[in-house]
This record gives sequence, C-alpha cells and structure tokens, in this order.
Amino acid sequence: MSSDHSAARLATRLAFFVAGFGIACWAPLVPFAKQRLGVDDATLGLLLLSLGVGSVASMLAAGLLSARFGSKPVIVVSGVALSLLLPPLTIAATPLTLALALFAFGGALGSLDVAVNIQAIEVERLSERPLMSGFHAQFSIGGFAGSGVMTVLLAFGVAPLFGTLACCALALAAMLVAAPRLVANKPAQSGPLLVLPHGAVLLLAALAAIMFLVEGAMLDWSALLLSGSGRLPAAQAGLGYIMFSIAMTAGRLIGDSIVARVGDRATLLWGSAIAIAGFVVLLAVPSIVAAMAGFALIGAGASNLVPVLFRRAGAQTAMPVGLAVAAVTTAGYSGVLLGPAGIGFVAGATSLPTAFWILAGLLVVVLASAPFVARGPR
Repeated sequence: MSSDHSAARLATRLAFFVAGFGIACWAPLVPFAKQRLGVDDATLGLLLLSLGVGSVASMLAAGLLSARFGSKPVIVVSGVALSLLLPPLTIAATPLTLALALFAFGGALGSLDVAVNIQAIEVERLSERPLMSGFHAQFSIGGFAGSGVMTVLLAFGVAPLFGTLACCALALAAMLVAAPRLVANKPAQSGPLLVLPHGAVLLLAALAAIMFLVEGAMLDWSALLLSGSGRLPAAQAGLGYIMFSIAMTAGRLIGDSIVARVGDRATLLWGSAIAIAGFVVLLAVPSIVAAMAGFALIGAGASNLVPVLFRRAGAQTAMPVGLAVAAVTTAGYSGVLLGPAGIGFVAGATSLPTAFWILAGLLVVVLASAPFVARGPR
C-alpha cells in the first residue's frame, strides 16, 4: 500500500474521531443549558430534538454534494463547522437561539456523518482490505474523549464557554491534520443525482434503522430496564450501557480483521446471532451477572453490523454511492430519533421487557437478511 493510502486512512480516522468528539462534548453541557435558560424537561426535550432534526435535514444534501463534488470538501466544511458551533451552544440566551444553534450543530454533524462514510468506502476500496469497523471505532473513541475532556474541564471549574473553546481548538487541529490527506475524489455519475432509494438500498436502509434503534434503546432504556427489574439501584443502572459501549468499541477495533477472515455475510450472520443471544440472556435470566453478560453480547454482536451495511451501500450499483450512503445514514438516524419514543409506547402498552423482546425480533430480520445483503462483490 502506498503512503498516500496510509495518509488517507489517518485522515478518515481523524474525521470519524471529530464527529464523535464533537457530539460528545455537547452531552455534559445539557444541564448547564437547562439551568441557563430556566426551562422544564418538556421544553428541553424539544430543544434537543432540534439537533436530530438538523442532522436528518442535512443528510440528503450532504449525499448530493458528495456525489457532485466528492466527499473531501463536505468533510472539511462540516468538520470545521461542527467545531466552531460548539461555543455558541454555551452562550445561547433564549430557547429559540439555542434551538437554532442546535439545528445548525446537528446539520454539521449529519453532513459529516454522511461524507465521512463515503470517504471511508473510497479509502477501503483503495486499500483493498476491510477498514470500516476500525473507522467507526474512532467515532466511539472520539465520544469517550469528548465527554471525558469536557467533564474534566467542568469538574475543575472551567466555565462552559472556555471548555468548548478548548475542545473546539482540539477538533480544529484534528481537521487541520486530516484535510490535506483526505482522498479528493469526484465520483463520475452517469445518471441523475436525485434518486429515490430503491432495490438493495431500501433493504440496507431498513436494516440500518433497526441497528440504530437497538443502539438508541441501549442508551435511553437500558438503565430503566435494570432498575425497573430490581437488579440494580438507579444510581448504578448505567453500568449496563457502559458494558454495551465497551464491548461495541472493542468489537469494532478488531472487526476489520474478523471481516477480512470471514467476510461480510458471516459477520452479519454471527454478529446478529450473538446480539440476539445477548437479548435472550439479558431478559430470560434474572441476575446482575446475566444482565452484564447480555449487554456485552449485544454490544459485541452489533459492533460490526452497521460498518458492514455501509460497506454494502458502497458496493451496490442501484444508485449513486453518495445518495445510497445518505439514505442509509438518514434511515439510521430516523431509528435513533423515532425508536426511543416507539419503545416507550410499547413499554407503556405492555412492559419494557416486552419492548426489548421486540428488539430481539427485529435482529432476527437482520440475521435473515444477511444472505441477500452480502451477495455480490465483496
């Protein structure tokens, strides 16, 4: 492999890192924003929703721009914008200005997510070996770093504005290193740029929605599942999500070597099967040890499924790669945005364990779809 490919791999890892770092820097600031604005939980929920709406709204545009101009300029612009929009989140003085800042911040994040996955597909193709899982692991590592750095700064009494300025500088430095090393490709498009998702892309988008729904459910509902079942007190119930996150990150760090050895189809089959087994252990065995093992299995099994789906979006020929990746990413975010509310509705009508059994059933759909998703060129 050429040194140019090594540089492109480094740049792509940094771009994924910045995406995870940026969004995670915001999480510790939420209580400060609520206190500054003096809003209740319902209003805060609507404000936070504007971030997700901004992300989804920008994704199709990012796919179109990447298809027309290549992913490099979209990554650079959105990565820089994501960094620069951190400080305004700490000084927005009214709900409206914070909603607008979060919408713009989410738009930068959504654009970066689409473009960096397109870049990852291209770099993986040039390198001629699986790299997608490792790239996605950098997003998780960036998330740990962002939340950790911001939390430490706040704990030492640094004002939120100055904390975000420091994190902004770190993210901009990473983008400065990444920008000249990104692959500057301009995809040749023989057909129209605006194409409705169809064929294999529809299936990939549906599976992405399922996987992002599972991840979102782990984030939003795992603690309540543990505390509600009496297995852990509320103060310790976050251990389930921590176990899930550690297993997912570790799985992605070794995922590329696994995919290189067994291929996309086996990764989807065994990964979804392991995640399903994790749900069974979590829900059927009423003990703390089983719960922790279940969350670990879910994280490990699910870790490489989304990277495989993005890889297959790059391999399909039904529509331009940029638009296919945008469709898969948008469907995934829709699962994150709508899924937690759906879980809550099902839990209210039945019970939270029943809702989690439904998640296991959705993973069966992923398992059954593996032979159709992974056929064709690898």
